[in-house]
Amino acid sequence: MALSTSLRSNLIKPLTAVAASSSTHRLRRPFSSSSADDSTVLTIETSLPFIGHKCEPPSRNVETTPGELLGFFRDMALMRRMEIASDSLYKAKLIRGFCHLYDGQEAVAVGMEAAITRKDCIITAYRDHCIYLGRGGTLFECFSELMGRRTGCSKGKGGSMHFYKKENGFYGGHGIVGAQIPLGCGLAFAQKYSKDETVTFVMYGDGAANQGQLFEALNMAALWDLPAILVCENNHYGMGTAEWRAAKNPAYYKRGDYVPGLKVDGMDVLAVKQACRFAKEHALKNGPIILEMDTYRYHGHSMSDPGSTYRTRDEISGVRQERDPIERIRKLILSHELSTESELKSIEKELRGQVDDAIAKAKESPMPDPSELFTNVYVKGYGIEVGGADRKEVRGVLP
Repeated sequence: MALSTSLRSNLIKPLTAVAASSSTHRLRRPFSSSSADDSTVLTIETSLPFIGHKCEPPSRNVETTPGELLGFFRDMALMRRMEIASDSLYKAKLIRGFCHLYDGQEAVAVGMEAAITRKDCIITAYRDHCIYLGRGGTLFECFSELMGRRTGCSKGKGGSMHFYKKENGFYGGHGIVGAQIPLGCGLAFAQKYSKDETVTFVMYGDGAANQGQLFEALNMAALWDLPAILVCENNHYGMGTAEWRAAKNPAYYKRGDYVPGLKVDGMDVLAVKQACRFAKEHALKNGPIILEMDTYRYHGHSMSDPGSTYRTRDEISGVRQERDPIERIRKLILSHELSTESELKSIEKELRGQVDDAIAKAKESPMPDPSELFTNVYVKGYGIEVGGADRKEVRGVLP
């Protein structure tokens, strides 16, 4: 991945503060304030322009508030700390099996949530911890699930790859590469059938972008004008394979051919927010659209991947210095005097305490009862009888 030193100057563009009330006094809000309390609107230009395919890109000027910026900082910093703690738990063998971390990609999860509601649906692959947290999940539920405890979001039976929160429109958490894409288009079909004016964000990585099922599902979504937004989180490596080695055309936002697409700086939370709002409006009126989020993961593909054999450490540190989503928001907050450096550091310290408390509580939670092996296999009330070899003797009934 080529890194340009010119990106540094693009991290912060000129900001315009527009007072929504008659006062021109710049508000200095405490970090805990919500955007609903703000009377100051900030207009910020995205770090990079959007690039459209068969559509006119949205404006680079994004409206936000002090409370929203501070909320972005808190949410992304919390996600980052959760993933770093998960790394330590995995190395301590308290998390077993597969574990895919999201640090570096937090702007996608947070910016997307800022543009939609909990009635909209999200479905993703196995890098799902932060998406779950953004959908309203708790740290305790996250760490409980990661450590296989009964109090986890999937009762300790899903682990890292299978987080769910159906009541908040989060449908997983899927371990088979690309398999969530047809399911997401099915959710969009149900939304259109119900006429409830909501959309589904179908998330996948660049490693899944060459899957045949993606194009089959996209074809049906386009035929039926389904409100499906396909989000390719392009972190530039499918496991250990660089995108240019796997895809003849790595411009994933164009890969829908007859379906419009938009390339987005996925390390800029405001750009993600603007793109997702634009995509939702488009999908409700015109059907599917593809968003390619240009992002980056700091960890390897999974915890079994050191992440440094197919890319250089200089590349990783270069992205951290030039494009880190949390540092971008930190600089915006400081440049607008919404908070001080010491206040932001104290918030990060508070978030570390929240993560540590959640881990301690999750460690005390019980493991699932062995009987849970036989639950959630069939739809409730539609169990199956288990008989002997001659089928004459019923040996048990699965719930």
